[in-house]
Amino acid sequence: MSNLNTRRAALNILVDIEKNQAFSNIAINKFLKKHEVSSLNRRFISQLVYGVLENKLYLDYIIKGFSKTKIHKIEIEILNILRLGLYQIAFLEKVPNSAAVNESVKLAKKTNQRLSGFVNGILRNYVRNRDKVKLPSYKTHPINYLSIKYSHPIWLVDKWVENYGIEFTEDLLKSNNKKPNLTIRTNTLRITREALTQKLKLEGVKCRAGKIAPEAIVIESMDKGIDYLEAFRKGLFQVQDESSMLVSHVLDPKGGELIIDVCSAPGGKATHIAQLMGNRGRIISRDIHKHKLELIEESSSRLGISIIETKRFDALKLDEDLIEAGDRVLIDAPCSGLGIIRRKPEIKYFKKANDILELSKLQKQILDISSRYVKIGGILVYSTCTIQDEENINIIEKFLAEKDNFMLEDISIDISDEISSNKKYIQLYPNVSNVDGFFICKMKRVR
Repeated sequence: MSNLNTRRAALNILVDIEKNQAFSNIAINKFLKKHEVSSLNRRFISQLVYGVLENKLYLDYIIKGFSKTKIHKIEIEILNILRLGLYQIAFLEKVPNSAAVNESVKLAKKTNQRLSGFVNGILRNYVRNRDKVKLPSYKTHPINYLSIKYSHPIWLVDKWVENYGIEFTEDLLKSNNKKPNLTIRTNTLRITREALTQKLKLEGVKCRAGKIAPEAIVIESMDKGIDYLEAFRKGLFQVQDESSMLVSHVLDPKGGELIIDVCSAPGGKATHIAQLMGNRGRIISRDIHKHKLELIEESSSRLGISIIETKRFDALKLDEDLIEAGDRVLIDAPCSGLGIIRRKPEIKYFKKANDILELSKLQKQILDISSRYVKIGGILVYSTCTIQDEENINIIEKFLAEKDNFMLEDISIDISDEISSNKKYIQLYPNVSNVDGFFICKMKRVR
C-alpha cells in the first residue's frame, strides 16, 4: 500500500467517524479487516487518525486563522484533508513538510479538483507562517487556552477546572492526548501471567506485567494485530484495561455463585468474573443489543468459558424472575465515557454537557431496578468508565439516601499504592495512575 493510500485510508476513516459518530477503534479495525495492510502502514494509518482526533480543535483553530471560508462551510472531506496535512506538518517531524503538502493536494484533487488550490494555499501559508499562530492568552483566557491547546471542548475544560482546579485539569488534558499502551488480561483458566508473557515474547510482542491487576500484561509494541497472535486465537488472553479488571476483583465472585451482569457487553468483565469463579457457577450476562451479546459469546467460546448465559434484556425493565436471586450483581453502567478519551478521542467531541444530565437519570434508574436482584447479604457493584461525579458518587449517595437496606462496603482488595483510596470507593484518573478513568463502588444488602 503506497503512502498516498495510507493517507486516503486515514481520510476515509476520519470521515466515517465524523459522519456516523463511529468509534475510532471500530472504524480503524473495519478498514484494516477489509484491506491487506502491512504492520508499518497499519501503524501510520492509526497514527494519522488518532493524531487528528486528539488535536482536532487545535488544527481547526489553525484552519480558521488561514481560511477565508468559514470552517462549517468547508466540505467534510476537504476539511479532513486539511487536518491531516496540518497534523503532519505540526506534529510529525519524520514527514517532510513538502510531502505533507503534496500528498494532501493529491488527495484534494481526487476528492474535489477545484478545491486543491485552496488546500495547497492553506498548507503552504501555514508552513511559512506557523510561528505567527498564537493561542489565546493563558493569563486572561485560561479555559480557551487549554481548550485549543489540548483540543477539548470549552464546556468540558470549564467543568474540570471547576471540579479539580487548573493544574490538575491541564495534567488530565495532557494525559488524555497521550497514546495509551494496550493492556491484556491473562486467561488464568489456561495459563499463568508469567508463561503468557514468555509466549508473547516468542511471538515478537514486547510486553511487561501490569502494576495494578494481577492478570494484567501491558503490551509496549508488536509486529502484527492482536487477532493474528496465536496466543489470542488459543484463548490465552482478553484485551482489557487494568482499571476495568479491578471491577471484577472488587465484586470478588466465588465459584458456585449466581452473578447477574446487567449491562454486560462486550463481556470483558463477565469473562473475567468467570475466570475468578474457576468457571464454576452461573453468570447471567445481559445487554440491550443482540450483536453485542454475540461478542460475549465469541469471547467465552475462545476463552473456554461455559458458565455465561447471554440474554437480550433492557436494564430499565424489572425481571420478576430474578428478584433477590443474585449473590452478586454488577452494574457497569452506560456512561459518558469521559474516562477513556485516551482510547477513543472522538468521545470529547460527541458528548455535550446535557448528555451527562440525561445519563445520570438513566444510571439511577438502572441502579434502582438492578438493586432488587440482590439477595439479603449479597453484593452490588456499580462502575463506570467516566470521571464525572454526577455519574458516579452523586448517584450512589442519592441511592443510599433512599435505600436503607444497602450499605457502602470497604473495598478490601489488595490494590497497589498507585490507586489507594481513603474513601469507600475508587475513582481512577488517567493522569494519576496511567490507566483508564474509572469509578468503582461496592455495596452490601443488609436486609
